[in-house]
Amino acid sequence: MLLALHKPYGVLSQFTPETGSKWRTLADFGLPKAVYPVGRLDADSEGLLLLTDEPGLNSQLLDPVNAHVREYWVQVEHIPNAAALTRLAAGVRIGHHQTLPCRVQKLDPTPALPPRVPPVRFRKSVPDCWLALELTEGKNRQVRRMTAAIGHPTLRLIRMRIGGLSLGVLPAGQWRALTPGERALVLAWPAGASPADHANLREQKALKSFP
Repeated sequence: MLLALHKPYGVLSQFTPETGSKWRTLADFGLPKAVYPVGRLDADSEGLLLLTDEPGLNSQLLDPVNAHVREYWVQVEHIPNAAALTRLAAGVRIGHHQTLPCRVQKLDPTPALPPRVPPVRFRKSVPDCWLALELTEGKNRQVRRMTAAIGHPTLRLIRMRIGGLSLGVLPAGQWRALTPGERALVLAWPAGASPADHANLREQKALKSFP
């Protein structure tokens, strides 16, 4: 069984509440009892979250050696210039980790997205814009730390795609079982990438494991 959930803002990617936490959990969405999330989205992030009862999918989708692509749409403060976007795409230092190269694109025009509940803070004096980032790794709060590293804090973060499967028009808070064709899309190579691209990424990861 493989399910897709549009995780709203303010929901932990787990079924058990944390003591003293203000966040909701996945237990609020009527999901089948046997499933668990494949990976996670932070409580303050939104978008596509997969759930399954198949243990083998965890390593298949999350093991960094598989370089499985995930696409995020990110609303950031101010308007990054070309140099900032080039730096982001080349990889930035976050803590002790150097992020792998990724695909970065400014979304123009601004995507028409439903408002977040609660809404993102708005300051008339501070412009913002949306970026699309394609990553093949998932460090803790990586996207937020990456945009902060180039001086553009994240205001809103939505995971739009895993593998070849997009979030589409699934409403926030709703879930559904994937069809066999959609399951194949989750596990597929990303559009525009070849097995050689993934082999190169795996080689980069192997090299980074040496001192």
